Amino acid sequence: MIATRGTLPLRTGLLDPLFTSSERQTAFAMAQAAGATYIRLSVPWRAIAPAVPSSNFVATDPTSPGYQWTGFDSVIGQAEAAGLTPILDIVGTPDWAYARQPQGVNGGTPQLAALGQFATALATHYDGAAPGVPAGHVFQVWNEPNVSLNLNPVNPATYRGMVNAVADAVHAVDPGNVVVAGGLDPFGHPKSRKQKWYSTTPLSFMRALLCLSKGKHPHRTCSAKIHFDVWSHHPYTFGGAFGRARNPDDVSLGNLPAMRALLQAGVRLHRVVSAGPVQFWVTEFGWDTRPPRSHAAPVPLAARWTAESLYQMWHSGVSLVTWFLLQDYRSPSPYQSGLYFHSSTLDQARPKPVRTAFRFPFVAYLQKKTVTVWGRDATSDKQLVTIQLRHGTGGGWRTVALVRSNANGIFEAGLKLKARKTDWLRASAQGSGTSLAFSLTRPHDPHIGPWGK
Repeated sequence: MIATRGTLPLRTGLLDPLFTSSERQTAFAMAQAAGATYIRLSVPWRAIAPAVPSSNFVATDPTSPGYQWTGFDSVIGQAEAAGLTPILDIVGTPDWAYARQPQGVNGGTPQLAALGQFATALATHYDGAAPGVPAGHVFQVWNEPNVSLNLNPVNPATYRGMVNAVADAVHAVDPGNVVVAGGLDPFGHPKSRKQKWYSTTPLSFMRALLCLSKGKHPHRTCSAKIHFDVWSHHPYTFGGAFGRARNPDDVSLGNLPAMRALLQAGVRLHRVVSAGPVQFWVTEFGWDTRPPRSHAAPVPLAARWTAESLYQMWHSGVSLVTWFLLQDYRSPSPYQSGLYFHSSTLDQARPKPVRTAFRFPFVAYLQKKTVTVWGRDATSDKQLVTIQLRHGTGGGWRTVALVRSNANGIFEAGLKLKARKTDWLRASAQGSGTSLAFSLTRPHDPHIGPWGK
């Protein structure tokens, strides 16, 4: 079973290397202030496990000599103190735990038994029982396993075994632990002379993983099942929040309904095993901005796209969105999708309008006789939301409607207004402040991607 949109929350999270840096306490406070309730953290298996296991090393025992948890304990503890739930993304195989070693730029394949043993140790260490050790109950299995840089060869059956190994391990420690599978790259790429890595299109990877045929009415193609509680994706997009991928098996924002339909088919045909309703998450997404990056979306357009993207994802059944990044990387890095412009210290970082759109997303679309509005208040709970309208860019704001958000802070309404394309709307609520003003004139969405042209 998958949750219906009427009861669907829209939780937000952040992914940024700053969360493991010396500035992490400030970064966590900034993430919480931006409305995030989750953070995604890479769990470096190869850094936590011993480089060479001793004869008395017990891989399932987190207290076994060789395991190094101290630094990561501090990160998770500070995150939880800031009210942030960690998504622990297992990555990075130790040299001794490969079934197939990396080749050139491409990754390798972990031993399934070793992966499951580490997952047992990880879930046991963060089960919340040991004094002074923080708790962690959400576990993601790998990053973009349809990319050969991370898993080589890219093999859905191998990844199914990895997910099942982790799920069996962490559910044995605590049946309430949450296992996140997928986290797929949105585009397929062949290997070439210039590009030594490749990726498999996400829908073809997913069909093989779930043992489903192609077509509107999939049927089972094998008997294997996969155990997870959340399916996740990284729907980077060209052409704005309504953009669709050109390849029918790639998945950008406009293709998320097709991915959700495939997930529903897998659940319906009992290809997915989960103790509760299977959730659909986005564990990485963002838009680079200009400035600082040339050829990226101008800051005002990126802010509009941010609100629209969150709406599009929620409308497609996504209940959690993790944004990449909190702060832009230092130029000329290609990663300029932060909620803040880069600064030498986080204390001096200047927020982009994108931050407001991320914290309090609001959209408004002019129909024939109504204006459809949607948003999520920053407190993500029941609030009375004031909708205001302004004629053009020079007039004053006047209140045109009051709507109530639901228990998840979501509000949606069709308002009978005498509105024109040149009008603007905005929303405000107690504890949330005021959203960005949203124009009823839909701008031309240039074919700009998440990282520019």
